[in-house]
Amino acid sequence: MTSIEDRLDRVESQLAVQQLPVRYALAVDARDLDAWVGCFRPDVQLGRYGRGRAALRSYIEPLVRGFGRSVHQICGHRVEFTGRDTATGSVYCRAEHEVGERWIVMAIRYLDDYARVDGEWYFSRRREQHWYAADVTERPQAVGFRGWKGAGEPALPEAFASWAPFWKETR
Repeated sequence: MTSIEDRLDRVESQLAVQQLPVRYALAVDARDLDAWVGCFRPDVQLGRYGRGRAALRSYIEPLVRGFGRSVHQICGHRVEFTGRDTATGSVYCRAEHEVGERWIVMAIRYLDDYARVDGEWYFSRRREQHWYAADVTERPQAVGFRGWKGAGEPALPEAFASWAPFWKETR
């Protein structure tokens, strides 16, 4: 049986991790880049783009300048602890972006890795997958689920491991 201290730590950790996507969404929508990069561990790895929050900021700033107003609505969050100071998660989000004269709506799933560093929880990694991006006046199917170049190619629903096996018998 786990101790009350361990159980309390797990509950507090769960609550802290669940606040990260909300803090992220608020920071992106407010264009508060300091708060945005503050959601990530100080030594965040960006692969070929470098390491650390300064590198993250220089990577993200041009991207968020590519659209005007935005609204990111967090719809659900699953957290699985992989150790005392590490966890993974999946977050659903409905995002809306002002792109010129268009209002782009996206259905997104973030795949997250979290780490506790010096007693605080942060994102270690955040990967976005989405179902579609389409102007609010368009049906996603009408634009091939790709109504905004800035969104990239939709990975979902095919990225779900269970998707192809489910449809195998009927397609």
